[in-house]
Amino acid sequence: MNQEIIGANAGLIWGALSTANDQSMKSLKKATKLKDKDLYMALGWLAREGKIKFAEDADEIVIELI
Repeated sequence: MNQEIIGANAGLIWGALSTANDQSMKSLKKATKLKDKDLYMALGWLAREGKIKFAEDADEIVIELI
């Protein structure tokens, strides 16, 4: 997996979150149609850039744009 693909996947996540912020991992996976490993790498990319934050809601992790 190269950085271009991870960056493109991060763009998919960004787009999904800009439409409906505060999404669970499950809903992001469904919205972007990414495999787990691709989703996690792209989330790491966005987190490293300081563009998303993580919160726990009950027993789910919720991702939101900063």
